[in-house]
Amino acid sequence: MRPSGLLFIWVSILPSSNLVEIRDLNFTYDKRPVLQGINMNFPKGKLVAIMGLSGCGKTTLLRLIGGALKPIKGCVTVGGQVINELDQDGLYAMRRRMGMLFQFGALFTDMSVYDNVAFQMREHTDLPEELIHDLVLMKLHAVGLRGTHNLMPSELSGGMARRVALARTIALDPMLIMYDEPFAGLDPISLTVVGDLIRRLNDALGATSIVVTHDVQESLKIVDYVYFMANGVIVAEGAPDEIRASEKDFVRQFVHGEMDGPVPFHYPGGDYRQDLRLRA
Repeated sequence: MRPSGLLFIWVSILPSSNLVEIRDLNFTYDKRPVLQGINMNFPKGKLVAIMGLSGCGKTTLLRLIGGALKPIKGCVTVGGQVINELDQDGLYAMRRRMGMLFQFGALFTDMSVYDNVAFQMREHTDLPEELIHDLVLMKLHAVGLRGTHNLMPSELSGGMARRVALARTIALDPMLIMYDEPFAGLDPISLTVVGDLIRRLNDALGATSIVVTHDVQESLKIVDYVYFMANGVIVAEGAPDEIRASEKDFVRQFVHGEMDGPVPFHYPGGDYRQDLRLRA
């Protein structure tokens, strides 16, 4: 029989199945608490959604994962490295392995579609222009827009611009892809197309994806796991079917779009009849 101490050592050095791990994360803006004791896991190869009301800390989490912010307490680990402990060179090297789809795409308006997608390849690699050309067309083909390479962003519809931004996001085949409200402002057809692309590209690249979104129904079709946040803490988590069947008041109100619940319709105020009398 193998001694238990040796067994413990063998288990402890096994690589983590999580690409991103967040442990006891706390963050404040000035003195206002935004995140309090957050613990999350993002497994390799999986697509995970973070949902919640505006201002609950979802986008702040993405900034902490990307190293744009540093936590007050706790840590963010990506690919085995603690992000908030990296120096500038280490952080830049890690960011080359990340892709970010910003809300509304954030394309460079004075660059063509082709140059938008080529930007990261030219900035972060020494690839010859001939190879960049082929890679750009491959990325655009993956999102169904190879024929737009000579167009300017102003010539694209909202859905097309989001898909070009997605092609730019995967330009360097990142191990981690982050999406900040990828469905915002899209018509139903474009929304479905973008959602399907997010799922298929994640699987094709073998990447890990984090989606911050308010679009419950579309997200639950494509993700593997969901975290619900409110007031800077995690109030629920689970697989899509678990979230749909949740009996928690906040989750049920959010998923089904109910007008009243833990998030009230009326902003707190004084007695309505008394207010009317005062006005009279």
